[in-house]
Amino acid sequence: MTAALAADPAAVPAEGPAARLKWAAVDSWTMTRRELAHWARRPAQVAVGLAFPVMMLLMFGFLIGGGRGVGGDFTDYLVPGMLTMTMAFGLEATMLSVTQDLGKGVVDRFRSMPMTSGAVLVGRSVADMLQSAAGLAVMTAAGYAIGWRWHHGAGSFLAAIGLLLLLRFAMLWIGIHLALVAGRPDLVQAVQILVWPVTFLSNAIATPGSMPAWLGALVEWNPLSATATTVRGLLGNPGGSTEGADPSWATAHAELLAVGWPLLLIAVFFPLAVRRFRGLSR
Repeated sequence: MTAALAADPAAVPAEGPAARLKWAAVDSWTMTRRELAHWARRPAQVAVGLAFPVMMLLMFGFLIGGGRGVGGDFTDYLVPGMLTMTMAFGLEATMLSVTQDLGKGVVDRFRSMPMTSGAVLVGRSVADMLQSAAGLAVMTAAGYAIGWRWHHGAGSFLAAIGLLLLLRFAMLWIGIHLALVAGRPDLVQAVQILVWPVTFLSNAIATPGSMPAWLGALVEWNPLSATATTVRGLLGNPGGSTEGADPSWATAHAELLAVGWPLLLIAVFFPLAVRRFRGLSR
């Protein structure tokens, strides 16, 4: 392909910021279509990924129960928390996909082509975000089916969805960076175990006030807790940042943390992932 481009000057991408941005978008979309094609070949895997959070919702809602310290309907408290937890689920699929491409030499072949550096990672992230949006739609429908309702307008609902996807985008780049560092699928299994303590060490299922003081403080500063608290407030569900007689700073400023935590994580792990990708040996 490189020789063909050299033989045909018209095929060489034009110089300039606008042209580079255009070709970066084209290359990234090509990689996104590649990931979407994998979905079509593995529909069962996609279905399991969408069904797993619903199973977790039903398990906590009806089998395990809970809601320690929750005032009002536990379902209204639980569903926004499970929507937030869903943004951390499924990262192992992304990490495995990255490491498998590394192991098979697919990434090396892409990097040898005249394409934008990092388009492989961007394409992977766009495909993941599309699947996350589909997962949110499925979870929202499941929550509605078991009696959950939001009590504010469409604007607040869309703002809540936007915050959830922002959190997912941040978690995604953490996963991509760790996958590039791990390099092998077998190491991903060790890394993905860390997802569970982070997700459950949040206020998704129980309030920090019902926990020991030291544990509640950790929970309140968890990025997932900030997003869950803010989403509850936007949707008019119990557990929002304005509730509680004497909320901590983290709870009172959950909206700020719900935006600040993901942006900070993206600012750290996005460049780390891109630099790690560029530094891979050909």
